[in-house]
Amino acid sequence: MFVLSNFILAAVQVLNIVLNLLMWLIIIRALLSWVSPDPFNPIVQLITKTTEPILYPIRKLLPFSLKTGLDLSPMIAILLLIFLQRFLIPTLNHVAYTLGG
Repeated sequence: MFVLSNFILAAVQVLNIVLNLLMWLIIIRALLSWVSPDPFNPIVQLITKTTEPILYPIRKLLPFSLKTGLDLSPMIAILLLIFLQRFLIPTLNHVAYTLGG
């Protein structure tokens, strides 16, 4: 069982890094929206392609952001990522330590 426990612990660490990276990419994208960067820049394209699958569904659920012109989807996405970090990571760690003995 210790092999499964170690596997879960490793997966949790990777998941935590991915969630942190996504959060920073969303913050960078929100900051970039203030300066209107070149859309053909490869870094801007990478950030957009990485964050759009997260932000688009949130935008669809927020009809008022289209009327006000204020996009709240980055803030909501960051709050969801923080929730996942605070709930999912400790829960999976606890499961791994329980399996490990």
